[in-house]
Parts: sequence; structure tokens; C-alpha cells
Amino acid sequence: MSSTTDVTPADESAQPARRAARPAKRRAEGQWALGYREPLNANEQTKKDDNPLNVRQRIENIYAQTGFDGIDKSDLRGRFRWWGLYTQREQGYDGTYTGDENIDLLEAKYFMMRVRCDAGALNLAQLRTIAGISTEFGRDTADLSDRENVQYHWIEVENVPEIWRRLESVGLKTTEACGDCPRVVLGSPLAGESLDEIIDGTPAIDEIVRRYIGDPQYSNLPRKFKTAISGQQDVVHEINDVAFVGVEHPEHGPGFDLWVGGGLSTNPMLAQRVGAWVPLDEVPDVWEAVVAIFRDYGYRRLRSKARLKFLVKDWGIEKFREVLETEYLKRPLIDGPAPAAPERPIDHVGVQKLRNGLNAVGVAPIAGRVSGTILSAVADAAERAGSDRIRFTPYQKLIVLDVADDKVEQLVAELEALGLPASPSPWRKNLMACTGIEFCKLSFVETRKRSQALVPELEERLADINAQLDVPVTININGCPNSCARSQIADIGFKGQLVDDGEGNQVEGFQVHLGGALGFDAKFGRKLRQHKVTSAELGDYIERVVRNFVKGRTEGERFGEWVVRAEEVDLR
Repeated sequence: MSSTTDVTPADESAQPARRAARPAKRRAEGQWALGYREPLNANEQTKKDDNPLNVRQRIENIYAQTGFDGIDKSDLRGRFRWWGLYTQREQGYDGTYTGDENIDLLEAKYFMMRVRCDAGALNLAQLRTIAGISTEFGRDTADLSDRENVQYHWIEVENVPEIWRRLESVGLKTTEACGDCPRVVLGSPLAGESLDEIIDGTPAIDEIVRRYIGDPQYSNLPRKFKTAISGQQDVVHEINDVAFVGVEHPEHGPGFDLWVGGGLSTNPMLAQRVGAWVPLDEVPDVWEAVVAIFRDYGYRRLRSKARLKFLVKDWGIEKFREVLETEYLKRPLIDGPAPAAPERPIDHVGVQKLRNGLNAVGVAPIAGRVSGTILSAVADAAERAGSDRIRFTPYQKLIVLDVADDKVEQLVAELEALGLPASPSPWRKNLMACTGIEFCKLSFVETRKRSQALVPELEERLADINAQLDVPVTININGCPNSCARSQIADIGFKGQLVDDGEGNQVEGFQVHLGGALGFDAKFGRKLRQHKVTSAELGDYIERVVRNFVKGRTEGERFGEWVVRAEEVDLR
């Protein structure tokens, strides 16, 4: 008799067979490559109804004549962005009004206009043109963004065609400065001249802009697409959709390491290395292939999931590379080494030697706030110093290149007199801020405007310990969760929101992120449970935490390292 127990019919009835679980049905994400071409939300419908690039003709031929009230809403709130135009916030409405339900109230009859400055590169004619537009059409507003752009405010639609004419006469444009398309390409402010650069990415940036910006094939992406290309790590490559980072290949020489899938906002993710080495002349083709993957496979159902980072996360980097090589490039990429990470952000503030034997002078406006008047004066000072090259940086700074040794002191003094120091305090040098409630419809709190008072306050409060800060302590101030000023990767990051003041009132305040960083210890900041500060407490809080850091750190310890081991009481 077999030792195996026989199962009788009675046994079967006692243990009824389990029904197989029905597989979870996953909702379609609207990926074009999988056949989902019908729009799944209003934004996608707007882009299908008319390519957003076409709105330029209506602006020039219709809206500039009818004025603001004649603008079709689908153009105003959608397609205008592809030409660098957002309506700005109506004055007088605090953060309690922020939200889509109040859009008709919050929408002023003026525009923020963003000028593309790919790689942050300008000559004097371009800088003077930007300055003149600011003073004539923008109430002297001009802010340097952390995407190396210039942003105007108070722009009226009637003046937009003339502004375009002036910009384009000197080789500038607003094409795809906003919108679901390839935004400005970040490049090293010292490209081709830095003593630390592995390779100059300028030819690739120029070719990408020439070939693809304004091309209807790539003007309807699931959402915005951000690029960074540099021969050194000075372009925050870890938080871009695609980045090419200078690296030396042991066999093939200098080229670029490919990264994809970075981005911040409400679901921050750091970019991942593809593991591929790309030679300079192949960067535009590889860039196009990555953009095409995003266009074809990117998620279009929900705007909150429509960035490339979500596709990379779901696929994994191995599948992404496989699709890139087999479906788009039709060839394998060369495996390559990772770049050696820098120990701190490279912001190019101060005076440094260039390869051509001349000097770069990098200066720090507070949170990028300048004006047309200031930029015009910068152009004059740069010309007197013999320079015709100006650069903006991804840290809201400004650099004058090609300054002879005997002109450095003069230029530094002239820029200092404009409020642009080349040897700024740690607080001026390491603070960034977004536009804030002053002009932005999405913001809950004041940011850039508040920074103008906060920096001098911190300089005075912390004057006694500035000499002890041998490492930077970065402060990034955001008006909402979108993280335009990168709150999650700052030593001290502030995310604007309305908070309870303890007496039942909703007031401007911030959620705090501590210890974020890029570079060799790239990570997102730590949030303390239920920890918020009001706007009125901002200076007190920063002073308290920085003093605790200086008191409790070990020699050479960076703020982010200290935060990991600090007692919570020292962080509140």
C-alpha cells in the first residue's frame, strides 16, 4: 500500500478549491506607443485641438490688437506657455485664494515672460536688449531663474510682438520656454573655459537648440522636459529629465555619462545613470531618442504622473536603456564609468582663472532679483572691463567672463556698487527662492521678495559665526510644493503653505526640509513630524538651527551629515 494518503471525494468536498484571484486591471496611462491616442484630460485635448506653437500667429495678428479680454481661454491658460507666457497673479489676494477654483480672480491681465537663455550664455548686445525690454515693457522687473533664464513681469499682450522682434534681432527667443516641451538647456556657465572641465558641451547644446526647439515633432510631450549638459557637475544634473555629465572614458577619452529620470515637485526622484558613455557628436541624437521615448511612452492620463521620472521608475533603468538602444537609436551604446562626484555645489561665485588666461567674475544678486536698470549697468561695466560674454547660472547668479587681470579690481568694485558682490556673505551666496506670491498664481507665500529682507537680516544675526562656516549652508525657499527653488535638496529647505499660528488663524508659513543635497551624498531633506514655521519666524528658526549646527558639528562635518545624527530638539 502506498504511503501517500489517498484523497477521497469526501475530502474534496471538505476543502473546496480556491478560485484563482482575478488579476488587477491596470488603468491605461494614455501612452501613445501603446495605441492610446485619445486625450484623457483637458490639457491633452488642448494640445490635440491645435499645436501650441501655432498660437504665436494669433498673438501677433489677433490678441495684440484685441488686448487681454479678447484672448481665448484655451490659448491663455494653455498654449501661451509654449511661447514663454504665463498670466501673473492679481495683486491683493493672499494664499487663502490659491487654487484652481479661484483662477478667474487670481489671473491678472499681465504676463510673466520667460526668455530662453540656453546654457545661460549672452553677449553684451543680448544683455542690453533684455535690459531695455525690462525697463520699457516690464516695469523694470528682471529675475534670474535657477534654469539660467530671465523672467519679466507686468508684460502686456499688446507689446509681445515688439518684444519678440527685439529679442530675435539679437538671437534670443521665448520659444518653448514653458509648456509640455523641451525647456531651456542648462549648460556650464564656464563651458569651454573652466580649468576643471572635462569636455565642453556647448556644441551639443547649440545643435539641440538648432535642430529641435520649435520642432512640432517634440512640442507635444506629456509634460515639461528638462535638460542639463556640462563637462563638469555644475548644472544640478541629478534633478533633470535627461543629463549629460562630463566623464573620461579609459579607452575613448572625454565624453558624457548619460542620466535620466530626475525631478522634484511633490514626488521627488533623483536621476539614474544609464551606464552609457556618449561622445560629444552623438549627444544630440541620444537626446532626441530620450525625448522621443518620453513623447511615445510617457504617461498622459494624470498630470501628476506625466513626468519622465515615473516611466523610468516603473520600467527600471535596464529596460529604459534597452528601449533606447533597440527601438530608437537602433544601435548599442558604449558602457562607461561614473563621474567622480564633487564635494560641494559648483556655483562659480568669485574670481577665477580661465583657460584663455583671463578671469571670470561671478556675483550674487539676492535670490536672482535684478532689474533692467541693473542689467544695463552690468553691460556697461563688463564692456569697460573688456568683456563681451555674460553668463547666468543654475543658482541664480551672474558671471562676467574674459576679464583681464588689471581690470578685475575695477569690475568687482563696479558690480559691488550695483548690489552684486563677488565676495558675498554665506547667506547671500547660498540662498535661492522662487517667484512667490508676489507674481505666481500657484504660490501660498512670499518668497523672492521676502528674501531681499531676509538675507541682510541673517548677515547681521549670524555675523559672529560666519568665519566658522567652512562649508556652505544652503537655504532654498519655495512658495508651493512644486519646488521651483528645489526645497528638497537644500540644507534648509522651506516649502510654502498656510499654517496655523496657534490661535486658529491661517497664516503664511513653511514646511521644513533639512539636510538635502546633490553631489556625492545626493539625498532629499529630512522632514520633522508636524514641524512648521510661520513666515514671521523664518529668521529666528534659521539662526537657531545654524547656531546648533556650528555648536554641535565635528571638524569638517557638513550640515547634511550633522542633520542625520542631530537630536530632534536641535532641528526644531
